[in-house]
Amino acid sequence: MRKLARLFRSLHKNEEGITGLETAIILIAFVIVASVFAFVVLSTGLFSAERGKETVFAGLEKARGNLEVRGAVTAAATPPNVDSFTFNLANAAGGTPTLIDPTADFNSLAMNYIDEDERVPAIAWSFTWINAEGGAATPTNALLEPGELVEITVDVSAVASAPVANDTVTIEVVPPSGGTMLITRTMPPEVLAVMDLH
Repeated sequence: MRKLARLFRSLHKNEEGITGLETAIILIAFVIVASVFAFVVLSTGLFSAERGKETVFAGLEKARGNLEVRGAVTAAATPPNVDSFTFNLANAAGGTPTLIDPTADFNSLAMNYIDEDERVPAIAWSFTWINAEGGAATPTNALLEPGELVEITVDVSAVASAPVANDTVTIEVVPPSGGTMLITRTMPPEVLAVMDLH
């Protein structure tokens, strides 16, 4: 009987050892799974933070490239048809330099004409410097930089449906970077040689 009792005690002791070993293996498995999960969570967090940073920088680039109209928009006409629109253009606060070159095919300012009857992409336009860098009449480069002012003249005389009295027209100013600016004006009831469009 004593031998049998010893045998049961020894079996019970061995079971405790096996249970401790199994517990250790399960604990190690939990630690490994937790570390893999933590790695995945951290990687996802870092990836999301990087994408968020890229989005913020893209938004800043878009905002910094914006242009603004300074002053009035005027129209010159040979009644009853409008021939051209003229307005002053400058960089918005904190804007990036914009290439002002109507002959450039790439990375320059573009103008589109839109009215009730048609849309004319890449319409002819010209420019005159009003306030260039260093007060020069012509700047050393064709970039519209902060503090500079340029007068833009958009020629609409060749448009099939040239604007007449009471027409609503839009000039779409498209910089190479940043948001597109829409200049929408309605012609007065009587077309004169020179008109200030409010």
